[in-house]
Amino acid sequence: MWRVPGFAALWTGQTVSAFGSYLTSTAIPLAALLVLGATPAQMGVLTALGAAPVLLVAPLAGVWVDRLPRRPLLIAADLLRAVLLLSLPLAAALHRLSLAQLALVIFLAGLLTVVAEIAGQAFLPQVIPPERLVAGNSALSASAAVAEIGGPSIAGVLVQAISAPFAISCDAVSFVISALCLARVPPPSVVAPAWDERRHMLREMADGLRFIRRHVILRPLAASLATFTFFGYFIGTLYVLFAIRTLHLPAAAVGTLVGLGGVSALVGSLVAERVVRRYGLGRSLIITLWIYGALNALIPLAGGPPLVAYLCMAAPQILGDAFIATHFIAQASIRQASIPDALRGRATATLHLIERGSGPIGALAAGWLDSITAPRLALAVGVAGGLCAPLWLLVAPAVRRLRSAVTS
Repeated sequence: MWRVPGFAALWTGQTVSAFGSYLTSTAIPLAALLVLGATPAQMGVLTALGAAPVLLVAPLAGVWVDRLPRRPLLIAADLLRAVLLLSLPLAAALHRLSLAQLALVIFLAGLLTVVAEIAGQAFLPQVIPPERLVAGNSALSASAAVAEIGGPSIAGVLVQAISAPFAISCDAVSFVISALCLARVPPPSVVAPAWDERRHMLREMADGLRFIRRHVILRPLAASLATFTFFGYFIGTLYVLFAIRTLHLPAAAVGTLVGLGGVSALVGSLVAERVVRRYGLGRSLIITLWIYGALNALIPLAGGPPLVAYLCMAAPQILGDAFIATHFIAQASIRQASIPDALRGRATATLHLIERGSGPIGALAAGWLDSITAPRLALAVGVAGGLCAPLWLLVAPAVRRLRSAVTS
C-alpha cells in the first residue's frame, strides 16, 4: 500500500488534518463559552451553523468536484480553511474576537469541509487502484481513529496552556501541512471531462441521484445508510441523557465511553482488510452492521449496580465500534469503485446528503419520543430501528453476492 505513488503523502496530510480538526471541534465551543460567554441558545446556533453546510451545498459541491481537477480543489479548500481559522487567534490577540466572527468562520469552514470531504472520496480512487481501495480506506480510517482518541485530550491541554483561540491556530497549521502533502501527490492521469455549458447545473446535480437510484448495489446501500444514520442520531441524542439521568453514572465514566469507542474503531480499521478478504465485501457489510445493531440492544437493558450498568453501556463501544468501522471501510470502498469517475463527485454528494440529512430528523424524533414516553423505551425503539438497516442489504442479491470492489 505504501509503495503506491502518492498515497503516503495523501495519508500523512489527512492524518495531520484529522488531529487538527479534533483540536478545533473541541477548542471552538470552549472559545465560545470561556472567552465570549456564549449562552446555551447561542451554542445551539453555532452547532447548527456547523451542520447546515452539507444540507445547503452538497449537491452543488458534487458538481464542482466532477467539473474541476480534484487535487487543486483539495489544496484550495485546505488553504482557505487555514486562513479562516487563523483569523480567530489574530482577532483574539487584537481583542476583537466576537461571536459573529466565530459563527461566520464555523459556517464558511463548514462549506469548505463539505467540498473537501466529497473531493477526497472522489480523489482516492484516482490515487490507488480499485483492488487496493479497502487497504487505503483502512489506513485512513485507522489514523482518524487515533485522532479521535488523542485529539480531544491534546486540545484540552492546549486550551488550558495557550487559550482556546490560539489552540485553533494549530488546526490552521495542520491544513497548511495537508495542502503541502497533497501538492506532493502525483497528478492523476484521469482528465476531468469538458464542461457542457449548455447543460443546467440542476440537471447535473440530479445525475448523482439518478445514478444511485438505478444502481443495484448503491440503491440498497443508500437506503441502509439513511436508516442507520436516522436511528444512529436517535440513539446518540438519548445516550448521554440516559446514562446520567436514568443510570446515574458519573460524568467522568460517561466520558470514558467515548474514548473506548475510538480504541475499538482503531481495531476495526486495522482488521477490516482481513475481514473483507475472508467474507467478501457484501457479506462483510451485512454481518458487521447486524452485529453492531445487536450489541446496541445492551444499552436500553442497562441497569442494576453502577458497574453492571456501565459495562452494558461500554460493551457496544468496546466491541461495536470495531464492527461499524469495518462496515464503513467496506462501504466507502464499494462506493468509490462502483461510481464512474465522471460521476463520482455528484453521486458521493448525494450519499452525503442522504446521510447527513436523515441524522437531524432522527435526533428530533428521539427528543419528541423521549418527551412522551420513558427514556428506556425510547432507546429501545432506536435500537430496533437500527436493526432494520442491514435488511436493505440482505434483500439485495447483488450486495449479498459481492466479493470484491466493482468497477461499473
